[in-house]
Amino acid sequence: MDRLTTLMERFKLSVHPAPLSQANLVALGDPGSPSCLVFFPRGEVRLSSEKTVLLSVRVDWGAGHNPLVAALPPRVDFDLTTHHETRDLVQVMLAESTARRCGAQSVVNRLGEVLMVRLLRSQIELGATEPGLLAGLADPRLSRAIVALHDHPGRVWSNGDLAAEAGLSLSRFSELFAAEVGETPMGYLRRWRLTLAHQDLVRGDRVEAVARRYAYASPEGFTRAFRKAYGVAPVSLRASV
Repeated sequence: MDRLTTLMERFKLSVHPAPLSQANLVALGDPGSPSCLVFFPRGEVRLSSEKTVLLSVRVDWGAGHNPLVAALPPRVDFDLTTHHETRDLVQVMLAESTARRCGAQSVVNRLGEVLMVRLLRSQIELGATEPGLLAGLADPRLSRAIVALHDHPGRVWSNGDLAAEAGLSLSRFSELFAAEVGETPMGYLRRWRLTLAHQDLVRGDRVEAVARRYAYASPEGFTRAFRKAYGVAPVSLRASV
């Protein structure tokens, strides 16, 4: 089971060198020897008397609607001294960004994607102290249900179906999901569907097709749900394409 692939595919990720004032991911350490990464998902870099900033980049990954980014803490620290392969990756990015060779931007962007996967993977493995998607994905039982929702948002799910995916009784699943994720399974599913619907409408898909794709009984029902979530009618997004 892959807890990240669908999220990586549905939200465009870009990583590019940026001055510290515009960056949200930095590598710290001694010259030539990065020792840690610090990621600020909300985009506010706040460093005190810490080690030298060796690399600063801007990570954009659908932060406005990406549920995993929204679930991250304001500051994420990643220790490179215990992750040697990731440290080597950062050193290559540092060399490319400072040497300014032909194609350096493409190299930094591709390696930055790998770097983010490793950072997010470590966060999922660590879990979370606050309810949210991160905590849900860290639970081996709940993660099976959440990944099923991510991979098949158009299926007509029931709480019983999801409990079976998790291998839990219905009552235990509902209780655990609410405690770890902070909302009901159906509430999370509705938000996920509307997030994907927003992407599809911006891309130019028809309202009726999007409503069917995400298991809404009618375009009118979908429009009401969408307006409640985003404050605008779905057709207005298509009109702006």
